[in-house]
Amino acid sequence: MPRINKTATSFTNSTEYLKNGVSISPAIPSVGDKAKIEYSGLLAQSGAHHVYVHVGYGDKWDSLYDYPMTRTDKGFEVSIPVLKADKLNVCFKDCANNWDNNSGKNYIFDTIQ
Repeated sequence: MPRINKTATSFTNSTEYLKNGVSISPAIPSVGDKAKIEYSGLLAQSGAHHVYVHVGYGDKWDSLYDYPMTRTDKGFEVSIPVLKADKLNVCFKDCANNWDNNSGKNYIFDTIQ
């Protein structure tokens, strides 16, 4: 996929995701970086005390891991290591096993080498 398409897709997703209270920085993280994920979405708005970000790479959700997020005055945040140059799949769950997975589409971000 050409680089310009990845950037356009990332920008479109990022704008849509902001409406759902989800952001990542940098916008397109590189392998070896830490990516900061911020969440003020449905679970945070519903009073969740603990939120985890569920993360995996590619179509098969490789390197699957749940990272506990830290509560902030805006919602929750966490910095995660970027392990692969691939699609970074993200969704959120609380300790009562309620999920925010973007209506089944998950939150997908590009990463680069």
